[in-house]
Amino acid sequence: MKTIFAPILALSLLAPALTIAQSNDDQKPYQTKTFSGANALRARTSGGSLSVEGGSGNETKVEIFVRPNNWNGNGRISQEELQKRLSDYIIDVKQEGNTVVATARRKNEQDRNWKNGLSIAFKFYTPRNMAADLETSGGSLRLSHLAGNQKLETSGGSIRLEDIRGSITGETSGGSINIRDCHEQITLETSGGSIEATDSDGTLKLETSGGSIRLNGLKGNIIAETSGGSVQGSNIDGELKTGTSGGSVRLNNIAGSLDARTSAGSIEVEMTRVDKYVRLGGSAGSIRVKLPLDKGMDLDLRGNKVVTGTLKNFDGEINKDRVKGRINGGGASVQISASSGSVYLNQ
Repeated sequence: MKTIFAPILALSLLAPALTIAQSNDDQKPYQTKTFSGANALRARTSGGSLSVEGGSGNETKVEIFVRPNNWNGNGRISQEELQKRLSDYIIDVKQEGNTVVATARRKNEQDRNWKNGLSIAFKFYTPRNMAADLETSGGSLRLSHLAGNQKLETSGGSIRLEDIRGSITGETSGGSINIRDCHEQITLETSGGSIEATDSDGTLKLETSGGSIRLNGLKGNIIAETSGGSVQGSNIDGELKTGTSGGSVRLNNIAGSLDARTSAGSIEVEMTRVDKYVRLGGSAGSIRVKLPLDKGMDLDLRGNKVVTGTLKNFDGEINKDRVKGRINGGGASVQISASSGSVYLNQ
């Protein structure tokens, strides 16, 4: 990931005499600003969360929340101590043309004394048509009810999206990703967290280096891959490519084309419609698949053992470890291979 706050925009320090109430996302903000006519926002903070909620109207309201890094949920520091810590920070919220810009950073970015640091979060209430460019080095990112292009980056927090339409790109180094009711172009990546996607459509690319993946109610062209966790999916219509290097794959009520693979676990798939192809591959576990065999298909099934039961209107060869031929005159390509396990078709 690129270094946050480089280059830094021109910033202005809040007046030292300002009385500031300690706050978090569940309390009153210590400062609120309102702007009109904006259709884009850019926010940078070094430790707090960023939240954007779209709605009606033409105004953009920005709420700023401040809390100490060593805050434990109940403890507080004195106003004097808070003011002292704030003097080490530059906070700026302003409008540049049609863009609202909000930034918070430590004056000395090399200061690693986090115990004396502050977490500075921003909450935005905006028109629905709003494009956002958000970065935080440690907090979470949350967006809802927006239409526009969204660019998101956090070094450790989670990403949560709901009711977003447009082009979305985002990444987190360690947090989870959760999307619901999102549409059009979605590209999201986490280095270690889980991914959950629900009731969304369009072109989706979802990747995690170590967490599990859960998919439900998706439609479109979908890529969902993990390097270590399991994959679960249901009620998906379109073209799905998914895989894991270490977990199992469980998919049901799938309609369209499917490519699913695992290097260590088993695969279970139930499809209600096959369009162009079904490709399933496993290195160690078994593969169990249910297909609507009333349509034309070209079958190529391989494993230590292949079990199909009776195949109607089949033309080809059936052996203990290989079934290859056509059903109902041929059609969609069905390729299933289990290197060390068994293959079960409609069993």
